[in-house]
Amino acid sequence: MLSGEEGGCDCGKVRYRLEAEPIVTKCCHCHACQRQTGSAFALNLVIETVHITLLGEAPEAVEMPTQSGHGQANFRCPHCRISLWSTFHQAGDKARFVRAGTLDNTHAVVPDLHIFTKAKQDWVVIPEGAEAFEAFYRGKDVPRVFGETNAARWKAVLER
Repeated sequence: MLSGEEGGCDCGKVRYRLEAEPIVTKCCHCHACQRQTGSAFALNLVIETVHITLLGEAPEAVEMPTQSGHGQANFRCPHCRISLWSTFHQAGDKARFVRAGTLDNTHAVVPDLHIFTKAKQDWVVIPEGAEAFEAFYRGKDVPRVFGETNAARWKAVLER
């Protein structure tokens, strides 16, 4: 259960609390996520903006490129520059893609799906039976992967 979990940046000036369970947790293996994180993938908790309570200073947005070409706003602490979450322009400001590594308790996070696995590092092993997509999943996959309730939450995010 991630509702009620808190997180923040390294210097502690940006802090937040999740007020609901994430819609979905995505592990993205694309090259852009590898570059932006300096790691093999990005692990993001997708959650509605209204379900994140800011407990400290606000992070600042930095525009970043994505494989889709649409870009994303990456929100970083203005002091220590840690990336806390991003917004993808397709979802507007209604959802955040919270970096799982910024949670105080990172052990509670397990990905629901893996995307852009075609670009994953060879040493990364995706668990047998995990939802995995060589590129991005399709709309028809959302109810199965997100679950019916969370698919409805995601649909509401996309309706602007």
